[in-house]
Amino acid sequence: MTRKWRGGEVPGRSARTAVCCLLLAVAGAAAVGCNSAQGDAAAGDTSSSAADSLVAAANAPADSAPAVALPVVTEDAADADLVLRVATTGQVRSEAVVPLKAEVAGTVLQLLVRPGQSVAAGQPLVKFDPYPFDLATREAQARADEAEQRFLESYVPESLVTSRGPTPEQRRALMNKAGLTGARLQLERARYEQTRALITSPVAGVVQVINVATGEKVAAGQAIATMVDTRRLVVEAQVLEHDLPLIRVGGEALVTSAGAPGEPVRGRIEAVLPLVDSVARAGRAVVRVASAGVLRPGMYADVQLEATRLRNRRLVPTRAVIERDGRPLVFVVKDGRAQWTYIVPGRSNGTFTEVLPDSSSGEVPVRAGDAVIVDGHLTLTHDAPVRVVRDRERNGQTNSP
Repeated sequence: MTRKWRGGEVPGRSARTAVCCLLLAVAGAAAVGCNSAQGDAAAGDTSSSAADSLVAAANAPADSAPAVALPVVTEDAADADLVLRVATTGQVRSEAVVPLKAEVAGTVLQLLVRPGQSVAAGQPLVKFDPYPFDLATREAQARADEAEQRFLESYVPESLVTSRGPTPEQRRALMNKAGLTGARLQLERARYEQTRALITSPVAGVVQVINVATGEKVAAGQAIATMVDTRRLVVEAQVLEHDLPLIRVGGEALVTSAGAPGEPVRGRIEAVLPLVDSVARAGRAVVRVASAGVLRPGMYADVQLEATRLRNRRLVPTRAVIERDGRPLVFVVKDGRAQWTYIVPGRSNGTFTEVLPDSSSGEVPVRAGDAVIVDGHLTLTHDAPVRVVRDRERNGQTNSP
């Protein structure tokens, strides 16, 4: 369809396009004609260089780019015992939580420790004013001396006349009559109370609480402090009745607390208590542990009790085992590359997994000492270049002192 204009009909879109192309061609030819004298040599060089670059790029191998080594974390496969465990929970308690009470009445002169302080057995904790105790001791000593004087006066004159001393029975009677026996007992008690004016710790441990203040008058039997022995710890773990036959005294135990989930504490099963709770249908196992500052009395903890020990098995970390196409495998680092190795997994305790011999060759595909990847392997491909780092480096943390 056309429109009229002064010179005739308006050309259509295709006609206008042809006219524009013709005008551009004429303009380009003019420009080339103007610059041909000084640009022929440079144009020829540029065309040659571009052609060479294209040929080189076309002939370059596809894998000429440097491969990037991915950071991974490894652990070694090993020949060791696989310990199957019963998982349960328990509570940590100290074998020595000692509440200290005043054995004598007195006035607090000095507090020698503070809560949270570690003390040795026999270390002084609280000191009473010693003057009343010293005075009572001197008074008892004076009464004992007076009674002894009366005792001597009761038989010495007669002995000088008869040249005979009293018989043992007469001696005891005269001592009682003179009050010497009672006076000596009072002196012994006064000396005992004098020693109780300084309260000491009966165990090595940590001061949990101090119940008195300086200057306070304390009655006999009043609470003074509480001591906790943090070295002798046990964990009372509940064990379901169907698991009780699996555990034994002397078996190994791993105890993990919420405060240090990655630091299991090793212990030993010291006793399996005979009574079973009829409501919870569980018994109790007593596990002795060494604290090392991780466990504290009163904590709840996860406990793994040794049930069965499989001797001398080829083990890999459980987190190293993944699946590809429905088949379990591990990545083994060899010459800087991750090579996947299909395995036949056996039993596992959640931390380590047994690797069984291959059914066709009869050999275990993973050798003891092989570095298997435990972190950074979920998206790896076979024979990918890798770089072994530590956990903190892979997580982007610095090893600051």
